[in-house]
Amino acid sequence: MYLVTAAEMGQLDRLASSEYLVPSIVLMENAGLRVVESIRRHFQDRVKNRRVLIFCGKGNNGGDGLVVARHLLNQGAEVKVFLLARPEDLRGDARTNLEIYQKMGGRLYPILGESHLQRADIALLYADLVVDAIFGTGFKGAAMGLPAAVITMINKAHRDTVAVDLPSGLEADTGRAFGPCIQATWTVTFALPKLGLAVEPGASYAGRLEVADIGIPQKLIDSQRFDLHLLTTAWCRSRLPKREAGGHKGLYGHVLAVGGSPGLTGAIALAATAALRAGAGLVTAAVPRGVHGILEMKTTEVMTCPLPETPGGSLSREALEPILERLAQCDVLALGPGLSRDPATVELVKELLPRLKVPAVVDADALNALATDTSILTGDHGPLVLTPHPGEMARLVGTTAARVQEDRLEIARKYAREWQVVLVLKGARTIIAWPDGQAYINPTGNPGMATAGSGDVLTGVIAGLMAQGLEPGVAAALGAFLHGAAGDEARASVGQYALLAGDLLNFLPAVCRNLEVEAGVTAGLGRD
Repeated sequence: MYLVTAAEMGQLDRLASSEYLVPSIVLMENAGLRVVESIRRHFQDRVKNRRVLIFCGKGNNGGDGLVVARHLLNQGAEVKVFLLARPEDLRGDARTNLEIYQKMGGRLYPILGESHLQRADIALLYADLVVDAIFGTGFKGAAMGLPAAVITMINKAHRDTVAVDLPSGLEADTGRAFGPCIQATWTVTFALPKLGLAVEPGASYAGRLEVADIGIPQKLIDSQRFDLHLLTTAWCRSRLPKREAGGHKGLYGHVLAVGGSPGLTGAIALAATAALRAGAGLVTAAVPRGVHGILEMKTTEVMTCPLPETPGGSLSREALEPILERLAQCDVLALGPGLSRDPATVELVKELLPRLKVPAVVDADALNALATDTSILTGDHGPLVLTPHPGEMARLVGTTAARVQEDRLEIARKYAREWQVVLVLKGARTIIAWPDGQAYINPTGNPGMATAGSGDVLTGVIAGLMAQGLEPGVAAALGAFLHGAAGDEARASVGQYALLAGDLLNFLPAVCRNLEVEAGVTAGLGRD
């Protein structure tokens, strides 16, 4: 599903009216109706006598709120509209809807000063629902003055709140709130989700997100070029590799997982097993000779391969040729889990990557090795998927993790283009940036996944999908979605606090099964 900026959404609205002759007031009417339908679902179709407070600004977002007010009033709800402007300040479609509402006998309470806040505060004590229609997509900066006071008052009331298009106080393009911001129970956004609703903290302010069709022609949407996407179940289901009725393990790829060192064998075991869980036909874990026996005990379905080691027990420079020989019979390399930062191992990584003839997923200490010389990434190399967390990304680009977190999307896109790699920037709302400038944001996952080994599982999942023939960017996006969805299944079963990386492996089968359909493993559910 496309993600749009405020400017892109505004352009769609304008073109719908100017080129497709859809009147703007029709779009406003449809927007309000979609919110009403959502509210009816919330109340299980019992809206009569429900006490609904609607807070409206003077712009088009407020106009949407007035449409909601009209229809709920018609359906028997007890509606009160609190207008953060003088009625005569409204213009255009919003003014028209205000006049209709007033002709219907709707109750209107302007909030023009602090003395008017008390009525709203008292009404909030008895409200069944709050509708937030104060600010729209054009809002930037910090809510101040009376709007800030109203937003704070609504949040303190702790009533179920539906935000119209996006929570007031939130920037549509950044997902940031520089002042008070509505904490919505759910948000009904129109036509396409706005970028700020897909990234943190915007996603948390938005609550549950619903995307509503308001009549913008699909042909118009498809004619635009949008580079940002929100991953959906439908998109992921349609990309899941097919399993042939007469298939065998050789058809589904062979992953070579290289890593491990004393004290870090769990990482490579998790990655290797995850590759199998993601559907790879064969997986070999290549590890230092000294920990080979441990891997033999830890894994059953994974094959193992002992490699030359340093005196400290990590992979040595002499492991290079054996790895390359093994890769001649493999389809994908997963490099990094548990690898260690031994200087000899760092040199091994830097010599190995330029000689690769198969795609690779590069994670953990392999990324830290590249941080000492990123020229490898700007030179010629095969298809690479890098999976850094913010700290590893900071080391790669010479900045701080805090700086990476401040501008996650642009940093991921910038370096995916510069290095010509697929870059998976892990964290809340993982970003998958492709070298052509496209980027996908993953909505699955939860804080319980912030646990040792979680990233190793992701590495294996992506490698396993690539082994089955998926393009690196598709495999990375699908892998991130499956990984996060497995985390969500695990949270539902064991909770966030007790969640372990091994739980992700246990719940991956259920997530994959849920994406399957009877006739193969294709088709879609919901909107792309």
